[in-house]
Amino acid sequence: MSTTIRLTRMGRKKHPFYRLIVTDSRNRRDGAYIANLGYYNPFAEPYEAKLHDDEIIAWLKKGATTSDTARSLMKNEGVLLRYDLQRQGLDQAEIDTKVANWKIDSANRGDVRIKAKAQAEAETARKAKQELEKKVAAEAEAAAAAAAAEAAAATAQAEAEAAAAAESDEAPVEDADPKPDEG
Repeated sequence: MSTTIRLTRMGRKKHPFYRLIVTDSRNRRDGAYIANLGYYNPFAEPYEAKLHDDEIIAWLKKGATTSDTARSLMKNEGVLLRYDLQRQGLDQAEIDTKVANWKIDSANRGDVRIKAKAQAEAETARKAKQELEKKVAAEAEAAAAAAAAEAAAATAQAEAEAAAAAESDEAPVEDADPKPDEG
């Protein structure tokens, strides 16, 4: 019988929760399984995974194969590192210290990625803010120019009306009904 370590889907619709199981490779994804080796919750922030290292290593020693996703999960949790160190013949204390150091290093690498991502998001936000400020300044400048042009037009119209009024005051008024000449 060929055994496989893989994930089986649990949880509700659009909110999966996975168990890491050992099953016959011919079984369905959610079918019967031989052993439950832990769980993986991708919706927790950061993701939550609880794996039974000793049981997984025992199944790997028996020749169980792993799916790509299960292998990735076990690698991220340090189970495969522990398995490789055991195969090298190191004692348990050395294995525990190396795995602990590896977890610290991987956490720091994760922090660096998180910081880099946050910096990139901050830079994008800063650029968007600058673009918005430029746009608002350009709109304000255009509005000020339009207001100045409107004020100049109103001033010119007022001056034209004043000039016309002054011209009409200076011009002689002719009667519409001229007086006949006396003579």
